[in-house]
Amino acid sequence: MKIFKPGMNIQFIHIRYIAMSISLILILAGIVSLIVHGGPNYGIDFRGGTLVQVKIHKPTDISHIRDALKGLNLGEVIIQSIGEKKESEYLIRIEKSSTSLKGISERIKEHLMSKFGEKNVEIRRVEMVGPKVGKDLRRKGLWAIIFSMFAILVYITWRFEFWFAIGAIVALAHDVLITVGVFSITNKQFNLAIVAAILTIIGYSLNDTIVVYDRIRENMKKLQKISFSDLINQSINETLSRTILTSLTTLITVVILFLVGGGVIHNFAFALIIGVVVGTYSSIYIASPVVLFFEPYGRNKKGVKQKRPSAPALKPKPFKTLPPPSEKTEEVVVKKPSPARKTAAANNKKKRPQGKRKRRKK
Repeated sequence: MKIFKPGMNIQFIHIRYIAMSISLILILAGIVSLIVHGGPNYGIDFRGGTLVQVKIHKPTDISHIRDALKGLNLGEVIIQSIGEKKESEYLIRIEKSSTSLKGISERIKEHLMSKFGEKNVEIRRVEMVGPKVGKDLRRKGLWAIIFSMFAILVYITWRFEFWFAIGAIVALAHDVLITVGVFSITNKQFNLAIVAAILTIIGYSLNDTIVVYDRIRENMKKLQKISFSDLINQSINETLSRTILTSLTTLITVVILFLVGGGVIHNFAFALIIGVVVGTYSSIYIASPVVLFFEPYGRNKKGVKQKRPSAPALKPKPFKTLPPPSEKTEEVVVKKPSPARKTAAANNKKKRPQGKRKRRKK
């Protein structure tokens, strides 16, 4: 199935600077948000503490839950609503771990029951992580992303060229920065599930990028008479139907997961939605234009490998044409000997050898 007609030529490369400017604005907005918020909003996995997911079977508000937990002396408590408001499902995050507070989930349940009724409170999930474990998980998650990008750099360099690998890494860094920036702007929690989502985004975006790169490599052998920018643009157009179909089917699945998957995987699905959209965008407007930027260092305008300049071949000098003979030149007339002279010359040749022989006999 093809969405676009064969031979279609959308000028993606001609608007690459506009697309790069939009990407730069989004990345800068995310960086500013991270500075304002003091970094990502780390979840219980990275900061340590206790997380309790509770569902209240009656309409309520975050302020009512906070009032019910005041007598516990839990220190800093962060309460976040998940899902739709009518579901009344909340995440209660406490900055203290189970080592300092034993049976904390039971104590929270008792206070909430006294406030909303015994049958209206349901504890769905309890997670407890120490601060040292959270710090170690954060460090390992960061190294997982760095090592994956380094492995991708080596693989793309081995399969294509180093300039193609640079374009792929820039596109993947672009996807990761925008995803983290959106999470910071929306103030969503950043936990191990989001690290898993980022690694999934890296793999998905790389798949799209390699499909485009593979078509560029094929066209470099077939289309050597067109410029390298036109060659890249044609390669993107030839793979556009496949890219749109793959991204669309993946996006439909992830959106359904986001809507009906529940609060546990809500942020994970949200990260995947951002990654699918941004990854498709970067494979067209970031990865390929970066390869075009490095073109003078690896290839000429026709997309053929540059060779070392050889000594210029000597051109043969043109032959000089002789001028036509003038009218005043005299014709040389060759006179043929008469028959009498021919017979006389023949007789003389016969007489000479006979005279020589007679003289030798004497």
